[in-house]
Parts: sequence; structure tokens; C-alpha cells
Amino acid sequence: MPITAATLPREQYISTITVPDALWDLVVIGGGATGLGIALEASSRGYKALLVEGADFAKGTSSRSTKLVHGGVRYLAQGDIRMVREASIERGILHRNAPHLVRDLTFIVPVYSLWDRLIYTIGLKLYDRIAGKLRLGPSIFISKSDTIKKMPGIRSTGLKGGVLYHDGQFDDSRLAINLVQSIREQGGEAINYMKVSGLLKNTEGLVNGVKVKDGETGKEFQIHAKSVVNATGVFVDDILQMDKPGSAPSICVSQGVHIVLDKSFYPSESALMIPKTSDGRVLFAVPWHDKVVVGTTDTPVDHASLEPQALEKEIAFILETASAYLNRKPQRKDVLSVFAGQRPLAAPKDGQQKTKEISRSHKIIVSDSKLFTILGGKWTTYRKMGEDMVDRIELEKQWKHKKTVTADLKIHGHQQGVDWNDPFYFYGTDAAKLRQAMNGSANEWLSDELHIHKQQVIWAIRNEMARTIEDVLARRTRALLLDAKETMRIAPAVADIMAAELGRDEQWKKEQLKIFSELCEQYMITIP
Repeated sequence: MPITAATLPREQYISTITVPDALWDLVVIGGGATGLGIALEASSRGYKALLVEGADFAKGTSSRSTKLVHGGVRYLAQGDIRMVREASIERGILHRNAPHLVRDLTFIVPVYSLWDRLIYTIGLKLYDRIAGKLRLGPSIFISKSDTIKKMPGIRSTGLKGGVLYHDGQFDDSRLAINLVQSIREQGGEAINYMKVSGLLKNTEGLVNGVKVKDGETGKEFQIHAKSVVNATGVFVDDILQMDKPGSAPSICVSQGVHIVLDKSFYPSESALMIPKTSDGRVLFAVPWHDKVVVGTTDTPVDHASLEPQALEKEIAFILETASAYLNRKPQRKDVLSVFAGQRPLAAPKDGQQKTKEISRSHKIIVSDSKLFTILGGKWTTYRKMGEDMVDRIELEKQWKHKKTVTADLKIHGHQQGVDWNDPFYFYGTDAAKLRQAMNGSANEWLSDELHIHKQQVIWAIRNEMARTIEDVLARRTRALLLDAKETMRIAPAVADIMAAELGRDEQWKKEQLKIFSELCEQYMITIP
């Protein structure tokens, strides 16, 4: 596979985006859903935009979601109609713009009382109505026999039936990578492993750029810009402290945990949704990549972490709750992988709200130095967050308003008629090029179980800016999240391929394997 014109070797690419006299319209700090949405919005409007990410794209929260593009049933229960309406519209737009990654998924709420049947049927009909013509399908009540047929493995004792509704499912980190590619196709730029170490300010104290450090070489650069956006999710306060030391916290952090099980525990094409668990939270069991993802809890944590770890009480809660609804009760030994993600929630003024009660609506703040910061939000509304932020920058900077085009902008890889059983479906239009590269090397599979091929590793380096074993096995492919033990087995082979492709030595491979081995341990559950 030749290196494309859009994918220069890293050092050469960095030299093109760090030209000393260059002036960007926007520099976006943060390569998660929010930052990517802002950079795509800006570049598609014709602005000169650069995104810098200190780790890898979607390394944090944006690769650890429940894999749902949804309006938010629980927000409806909280009475947040505006949030549900906005998310439902954005769900429809994303389904249209990235059909190779986003699909209509049926969800079923099992009903064990007549009161629940009434409440959930009315609530989900309202959910449909709010979405309007962008709804993915109608909500209906289905009989006990149909519920059991559609949800093999569900506990049938006391079952009255189920309420079926429609929402979206996607692959989060794959969307992030496609957004990076879309940004560059629109004339913008994006770079990973480029950490912001400080803010630049002019003589009037206004932010006019960033100091960055290349995570691979240690080289430092100054990048000047007309506007700087802080879109760092759970780490927004770190950047706000650079702007104004001593600033009060702007967010609180909530942690969600997911466990991954073999599909035999819940061999259904529909997702299971439990709208109210024993402590009032929501739990999903979602079929994904031929496995079942079960989560999420909503637990407040004191500190943000780039690699959060699942708490034992969260794992126990998920297993206990899943066991209450499934005939085959999952045990610790059955967990293939466990992963945790943290959500940035705009801090409540009174500090008294529980995290599950805090709105996921985004909020934009502009400091005295004209640093633009965005708080809250969720994957489903990433595009709207981008639109709102660029609109706000235009207003604050008194730039001529440019109309958004992202509502109809096809994301890189856009392809209709996807075969969801194809293990390469998430590559979209790139799948054909990848298969062409595999010609003559059909036997070079690294994992039959996870459908990982040697050429996927090479493709990730040459076309998707992968730099580490983790990049390839956690985000360019989803191996680590699907089966941590199997992923650890193939890591040495991936290291060999990457070293040959990147020109790395044995010491690099040794260090990479040590780092990745320690990471894999966090995705495995210890058995007492």
C-alpha cells in the first residue's frame, strides 16, 4: 500500500504544521469527540484549523462509550426534553452521514408488571414523537412470546412482554479516526501525541496560540492562532489553570464501566435496556462485534484519568444486575474484557446533584483572555457542539458568519448497504483497498477469533496515524475491548510488524510490549 498524499511521514507532517510564521484561524486542543467535531466544523467552513491531541485520538472517554448513538431515554425521564430533541436530531444526521458506522438497533425493555408496561410504552411513544421524522422506527409493545423469541436468554419468570424501540449503535473510536480523515479532506489538520504545555498570550493578555511538545521526539514548538479552543473533556480544568491559575473547577467527573461477554450469554440481535436498576441507574446489554457489551454504571470520581480503572463495586453491580435478567448468569471468569470511561459533566452550581441527574447538555465559556472552552456534551451531539462553538467564535471575534455544512457532510468511509456481519464493515469504502492489500497474504491472520490481519496493522500506520501497539489494538481495531487475553497473545506479532514499518529497533519493541502488557492487565478481571 503506497503512502497517500494525505498521510506524510510524521516528522515531515509536523514540520508542515509548525512553520514558525504560520497563523491558524483555530487551534483546537483535544482529539476526542468534541474537539474533532469542532475541527471538522471549522475546516469545512473554510477556516484554517489545526487539532492537537496529547495522546492518541479518542484515547480517553471517546473510545469507551456504550457504543450508542441515542436520544437519551433517561434524559426524558428527567424531563430534559430539549436535550432529547437535540440528540434525536443529531442521531438521525449521524446515521445519514456515517452509515458504515452507525446503524439502527432495536432495543427491548423487558416488562414484569402492568404498571411498567404502561409507563414505558407511554414514555417511549413520547421518545418517538420528540424525534419526529428523524426517528429510526416506531416503539411498540410486544407479547411475552415475541419478547422471548427476540431476546433468547432473558429471564421469563413473571415476564409480561416487552417494549421495543429504536436507537442507534456505532463504533466510537472508528468514527473518531474517520473524523480525523474528514478534517484533513476538508483542508484542516490534526496530529496526535502533541501535548499542549502552555498557552501563548499577546501584550494585552489575550490568548494567541499554544506551546506544544512532540511526545515522540521531545521537540517543542509554538503555534500561533487567532483563536484557541479547549475541548479536552475531563481535562478541561488543566487548560483553564494554564489560562488562569487558581480557577474554580468547571466540571465534575463521572465514571462508567462496561464488561464484555461472549454472545452466548445473550444471543440476540436486539439490545436489552433496563431503565431503572436497583439504585436508579440505567443498564444496557448491547450486541457489538459478535460479543455483548454490558454497562454502564454512573459513579462520581474525584480525579480525571487518561486510563481509568474499573472499581470492583462497579463490576460486581453489573454482574449482579445482569444475572437478575439473564437465564445464564455471568461470573467473573466469563468476562472477556472490562473497560472504564469518564464523562465530563458541567459542575452543578449547588454541588448537590447526583451525576446521573446532571444534564449532558454542552456549555461554552469564554474567559477574559478569550480562551474558548466547551464543557459536557456526548458523542451523539458532537456535530452540534462543533457548530455551536464555531458560531460562538465568529460572534466573539466579529468574523463574518459562515453557514454550517456539516449536517449534510459525508464522513470519510461513507458507504450505504453495509453488511454488518463483515468483520471489516467499519472501514467503509476503505475496506476494498484493505482487501486488495491482503491479496497474496490471505494466511497472515494474527487472530481468527478477533479477525485481525497483518495488513490491518500496516493500514493503521500508513493511513490512520497509529503509533503504538495500543493505537492499533485498542482503537484502530477494537481487539483490546473485545478480548484482552487474546489481544495480549497477538501483541508480539503486532510489535514486529510495527517495528518493521516504522523503522524501530528491538528496544522499542521491548518497551512497547511492556507498556501494553501492563495495560492489558487492567482490562482483565482477576479470579480469586
